[in-house]
Amino acid sequence: MASEKTVRMGYRTPYRFDKLLAFFGRRALQGVELVDGESYARTVRLALPDGDEIRGWVRVTDDPAAQALIVTMSDSLINYESQVSERIRLQFDVGTNPQAVQEVLRSLDEVVPGAAVEGTRVPGCFDAFETACRAVLGQQVTVAAAGRFAARIVETHGSLVETGIEGLTHAFPTPAEVLALDDVETAFGTLGVIRSRSRTIAELARLIEAGELSLRPEADAEYQMERLLAVRGIGPWSANYLAMRTLGHPDAFMETDVGVAQALPGLAPRERRALAERWRPWRSYANVCLWNSLDD
Repeated sequence: MASEKTVRMGYRTPYRFDKLLAFFGRRALQGVELVDGESYARTVRLALPDGDEIRGWVRVTDDPAAQALIVTMSDSLINYESQVSERIRLQFDVGTNPQAVQEVLRSLDEVVPGAAVEGTRVPGCFDAFETACRAVLGQQVTVAAAGRFAARIVETHGSLVETGIEGLTHAFPTPAEVLALDDVETAFGTLGVIRSRSRTIAELARLIEAGELSLRPEADAEYQMERLLAVRGIGPWSANYLAMRTLGHPDAFMETDVGVAQALPGLAPRERRALAERWRPWRSYANVCLWNSLDD
């Protein structure tokens, strides 16, 4: 394997790395991501200001003794370490103060005993458009079904990435590449994606390319959620989910989410939303704690 670089990314303990891996593992995109019991790896495609791009791979493991993530990247990315690290910090929620979150979420245990586990992190994302498309594809279908649709898009319309790692072969198409398709509805329709979702993906691509929508962590989350809700096919669940995962918004809540409903049985969506008011400004973490409680 070609030369590579490893950097350490410190975090505040406790840190539930295993739960992040489990989340990413269930959603690992074939050809783009690899997740095992110890690490997360993926292809990388970075756009440069001059219009060029850099491709490579990155792998993340945990070193709990050192209270740090170990981030290894291909030699092609060494000069772009800051850009890669910024994305990993968002994806693995490195900057959170778990004690501050736990102080607010303690009351969650009164509703779901044992759910408020200190050190819970919100799973972010490395590629915002990829994650947005996955969210749209996952509407009203299982996580596995959404993964199959996304894998077909990658295989048919993604870009090859030479990594030297078996299983890491492609990058998800960019917004510009989706818009360059002659007919998005037909192109995705042949892969099994229904027209309404294809149209939503195409509109997200258009808005991002036009600069009318930003799914970057420095963007104003509330404003971008309003922009998302104006897109046909994006409802409150999708807007909150994308705010949580792409914008790093700590206070999103999905009262209609199936997992949240299972963790809070017997309550109507409006009652779940009212209950969640006590967990501001960390409702995104409450979401994840509720999801994790179903596994724990």
